[in-house]
Amino acid sequence: MDPTRASGVLLHVTSLPSPGGCGDLGREAYDFVGGLARAGQGVWQVLPLGPTGYGDSPYQCFSAFAGNPLLVSLELLEAEGWLAAADLGRAPAFPEAAVDYAAVSAFKRPLLARAAGRFREGAAAADRQAYDAFRDRQAGWLDDFALFMALKDAHRGVAWTDWEPEVAARHPEALARWRQRLETEVESRRVEQFFFFRQWESLRAHAHAQGVRLF
Repeated sequence: MDPTRASGVLLHVTSLPSPGGCGDLGREAYDFVGGLARAGQGVWQVLPLGPTGYGDSPYQCFSAFAGNPLLVSLELLEAEGWLAAADLGRAPAFPEAAVDYAAVSAFKRPLLARAAGRFREGAAAADRQAYDAFRDRQAGWLDDFALFMALKDAHRGVAWTDWEPEVAARHPEALARWRQRLETEVESRRVEQFFFFRQWESLRAHAHAQGVRLF
């Protein structure tokens, strides 16, 4: 860490305003960085941004490496062409003073899957190359995480100890069978992580240009 003294703000991304029901990595995050820079603040501590488990605590994540797909900005996905304006227009009336994570998940998860599907089917060569490079860089955790989350959905969200015993014990034959069965869902989870990290890295680059460090 840079030893230079600096002041800043501790704020989880979910605390930002957003039309998606909880703060995300979209326009409001960029606006917040601008506000910090104008106020002479040099640090934004965002707290953990991993995919949360029961209770939605940022300190109880399914992975130490993955990002929370609920923090992906749907507006930025629309700007890139992976969602349509009509998709975002179906948002329910979310609470203004708190986050209803169940409602956010029910709204955003199908849209993230839709965006991932459009990416799989229509990504241009440059996007595909960026995605392939991302998979190579994150190979140590990405495929296992994507399979784990797809398996959790397939088992209706219960703890892994209550899954089919062979796959819970990571028997190779069972893992191979489930990978084939959940191929589309696993790929969607990988693409969601690509969306997350591309938005996160873009926000960090913007903050760095403004003299604000994010960590």
